[in-house]
Amino acid sequence: MPPAQTRPYLERFFDGELDRLGGCIRCRGAQAWHGALRMAFQPIVDVGERSVFAYEALVRGPEGEPAGAVLATVADHQLYAFDQTCRVLAIATAQRLGLTTRLSINFLPNAVYEPATCIRLTLAAAHKVGFDPQRLVFEMTEAEKIRDPQHALSIVRDYQSRGFLTAIDDFGAGYSGLNLLAEFQPQLVKLDMALVRDIDRHRARQAIVGGVLGACAALGVRVIAEGVETRAEYDQLRAMGVTLFQGYLVARPALEALPQPDWRALD
Repeated sequence: MPPAQTRPYLERFFDGELDRLGGCIRCRGAQAWHGALRMAFQPIVDVGERSVFAYEALVRGPEGEPAGAVLATVADHQLYAFDQTCRVLAIATAQRLGLTTRLSINFLPNAVYEPATCIRLTLAAAHKVGFDPQRLVFEMTEAEKIRDPQHALSIVRDYQSRGFLTAIDDFGAGYSGLNLLAEFQPQLVKLDMALVRDIDRHRARQAIVGGVLGACAALGVRVIAEGVETRAEYDQLRAMGVTLFQGYLVARPALEALPQPDWRALD
């Protein structure tokens, strides 16, 4: 795949319909994203039901470069176009691969100008390829500090009102914290891998995660343990009541493929 395309991906995907679908003047005035992207997918499993709860779409470069390397090339004025490109590409790729469960997509809250308007391309992409939008899960990423918490809250509420599941990603690291949970109250919280790592041997992490699990249970929020790599970590978290897992122990991300969980590793 070439490192860039002459026409941005969104223009090629919507084939002349982008202006009609874009709607938001400020968004349409943002600089187009010309870089080439691909999507990898990693399953999130429900061990209680022994099923795949969702597949998370993970952005990659044209040669499979990791998300961090890709994000480092995105300037502030390209955030909207990049965010929209990732959403549309994730949906189109997932449908092409035959995904039948939920699709979890990361979004940058600072890149969304007006929720009802900026969701149009996402819905249009789902309609174009025949993907049921009710199977979408939106993960609010905390790669950067939220500039306007009330605006971020309006995004989550708008998405929830449309029937989408919402999640706080990387909870317990960076800018994610209990105050964010108190304000946003999504359906899902993803424990950051820094809290998960070696939790079977780390009493402080056990205490912190136990507190998070208690708070989430009281709020009706389900918890996903991400970045689980060892059976010992899995056993500890399972004993603490976690039923949703994501990580190398379950399955590694696969570029443009839907990897199957290794259930034997969890038996």
